Parts: sequence; structure tokens; C-alpha cells
Amino acid sequence: MKILIAGAGGLVGRALTEHCRTQGDEVFAYDHQSLDIADPEKVETVVGERRPDAVINCAAWTDVDGCESNPEKARNVNALGPQHLARATRRVEALLITISTDYVFDGLKDDFYTQRDHPRPISVYGRAKLEGERLAQMENARTIVVRTGYIFGLGGTNFLSTVVTRARRGEKLKVISDCYGTPTYGRDLAARLRELAIIDLPGIYHVVNSGEGASFAGFTHEALRLANHPTDMVESVSMDSLPRPAPRPRNSRLKCLLSPAIGLLPLRTWQEGLADFVRET
Repeated sequence: MKILIAGAGGLVGRALTEHCRTQGDEVFAYDHQSLDIADPEKVETVVGERRPDAVINCAAWTDVDGCESNPEKARNVNALGPQHLARATRRVEALLITISTDYVFDGLKDDFYTQRDHPRPISVYGRAKLEGERLAQMENARTIVVRTGYIFGLGGTNFLSTVVTRARRGEKLKVISDCYGTPTYGRDLAARLRELAIIDLPGIYHVVNSGEGASFAGFTHEALRLANHPTDMVESVSMDSLPRPAPRPRNSRLKCLLSPAIGLLPLRTWQEGLADFVRET
């Protein structure tokens, strides 16, 4: 399979590039510098020249607070970027897979969010990502939207990806105990993205590791336990005690209704993925 990866310099993009190459795919990996998805002419040129079987969009502006203060950039990258890719893939008759977020939901539900739940984003970031889902689907009917969240993995710069390293450096860790999501290991997400490319069935999928989900505090304690590291430097705080420009959903745990229906087995538990990650860190 010929796969073009946008955002190949990020956590998921790197994991996906490595995974696809080990499966024997012909991979065209583009980081932000080589392919800015907010540039429609560049997107058309690159996709038109490579003519891949599938484009997998791992590119995004994921700075939630940054998006809140710069909605124009947020829309250009997170909404119009997927639209540009969708238009280009339609013209070469390719599949598009674009990664979206659990932040398209408002967090008011106590249970897991599924595809039956109506999105209601509460931040600029969430609204831009939801618009990107819809624009891509309107532009190319052969589009798969993958919602995920709480991603961790090698090379990541977010809190979940750096908690063990920071603890080993002796840093004090202030972690939120009342905000919940479904942790997702980058390598497991990458493998599922390729599976979806092979199946080539358009729709919206929720892709996360199995389990009941976790708060940032719960994830941190489990990570440090697996690393045989004491937790005395961890301070649990409430989300409201950390005022930030952008609101976050209190609960954004995801489950997928579509995956079992098409024969996709659940991903392993996030604790199993975390154990692998800790061993590699």
C-alpha cells in the first residue's frame, strides 16, 4: 500500500511511519516543514505527485490554550487543513483518514461518549477539530474520521508522555484528579490507523485503548508504579484550581460502536500500553 502521512514529525506520525514501513508499505512521510496542510496549493501538489492509496492526517495544532487565543490559526490548521487534504485525495481517488479529538464533546456526560452522542465542543480547539471532521467528509465521501485522546508515547511532549521522565528528574508533579479520558498509546493507535486504511470503510471511529479510562492523577500514579518510582512528589489538584484560557471537558472518555461491527477487536488496555511505554522510556 502507498501511504502518505501528514504530520509525520509528531508522536503519532512517527509511530505510524515506523509501523507502516515494518508492514512493507511504501510510505511518504511529511512533517510540518515539508507539508503544511494549511497551504492548499502545497497539499494539491504533494498529493498529486505521490498519488497514494491513502493519506493519513496526523497533523494538527494541539495547543488547546494557544488555539483559544488564535482562532484563525486554529481554523486554518485544524479545520481547513483536513478539507484541503480531502479535496486533494478525492482528485486522486485516494482514501483519507484524519485524526480528530475527544474534545469535540462537552464533558457533561457521566458515561463514555460514542458515535451516537452529539458533539458539542466547548473550546476553540474542539470547534475547529469538529469543523475539520465535517469539511473533510463533505469534500471526500471516502473519509475516515478517527477520534482519540489522552495520547502518550515515545517522543511526545505532552504531560502524559513526559511524566515518568520528569519524575525521574525529581520534578514536583501537579496532576488533575477530576478530569477523565481514555489514555491511548501512540503505537496502538498507529496500528489501528493502518487497519482502518486496509478496511477502507468511511465513517467516524473512536480509537482508544480499552479500560475504564483515567484521570491525569490516576495515569500518573500507574506510570510511576510501573517505573518503580515513589509518588511522594505528586500533588493531586482539581481542574478548577488551574485557571487556563481554554475550557476542557471533565469527562471525554470514548468508546466505539462501529469497530466491533466490522470485526475490529478492542485495543489492549491502556495499562498494558503504558507498561510497554515505561519499559521504553
